[in-house]
Amino acid sequence: MFAAERRQLILEMVRANGAVSLRELARVVQTSEVTVRRDVRALEAEGLLDRRHGGAVLPGGFTRESGFPQKSHLATAEKTAIADLAAGLVEEGEAIVVGAGTTTQELARRLARVPGLTVVTNSLLVAQALAHANRVEVVMTGGTLRGSNYALVGSGAEQSLHGLRVSKAFLSGSGLTAERGLSTSNMLSASVDRVLVQSAAEVVVLADHSKLGTDTMFQTVPTDLITRLVTDDPPAHDDRAATELQALADQGVQIAVAGAAGNPATDQPPPRDRRREVPLPGPRRTQPPSANLRPASLGGDQPNGTERPAARVADLRRR
Repeated sequence: MFAAERRQLILEMVRANGAVSLRELARVVQTSEVTVRRDVRALEAEGLLDRRHGGAVLPGGFTRESGFPQKSHLATAEKTAIADLAAGLVEEGEAIVVGAGTTTQELARRLARVPGLTVVTNSLLVAQALAHANRVEVVMTGGTLRGSNYALVGSGAEQSLHGLRVSKAFLSGSGLTAERGLSTSNMLSASVDRVLVQSAAEVVVLADHSKLGTDTMFQTVPTDLITRLVTDDPPAHDDRAATELQALADQGVQIAVAGAAGNPATDQPPPRDRRREVPLPGPRRTQPPSANLRPASLGGDQPNGTERPAARVADLRRR
């Protein structure tokens, strides 16, 4: 059996069963577990399945992660507007962390103009975007390359971040809810993101409106650790996103809304005067200091009314 036929059969088995052991896959395709493990690794690099100890799985019941080629073509205008707004949160001379993702890649392209910046990242795409920025220092983690999103993951990446301290961490993910916070479909990516969060005084999540209200398998940042959410303006009919925005604000997350979504006439990022930070009503919480820090080492009130969340977000658009 040729490799392409074997991998197609493996993929069909995992899709049909949700989780299949390497031993069972080897029995069905009539080859060794070593060969099957290599096939599973190749399929994971394409974003078609996830490896687990002794087998392969699809995230049953949860939204699964698309590969980079698919994600790079989704919500491109929204990601551009979000990156424009998020770049304004970075000051000269800061040390920050930028995680993996297509939205953080857009942010990195804009950070190339910030002098004296130090960027720590586990993303090859983020590092590539900053490679020719002669006033930005880029520090990469170690780790194992995950081909589906060009990120360094695993124990090597996590150990290299021990002792790191920066002012802000900019992260994206597969889903964001008020109940669980930011989440992703891959266990190794989630583990590295948790370590990135521990290194930062403030955590900034970049997520377009399509991710609001979406839950995936592995939690990366619980809601109470998210300092700020930078998102785009959800369409008027998207009650789920509006409800989730209000719920996040009620838990003390600062909401920054970039531009207007769902407008066919809007092909370019909106003018800067249309981008605004909106502290939606919510309980106050003490934020950690955001003083400019260098890496040490690398080895509102509660709402009283009964107004619906969608109506409140609509009111923000009119402002």
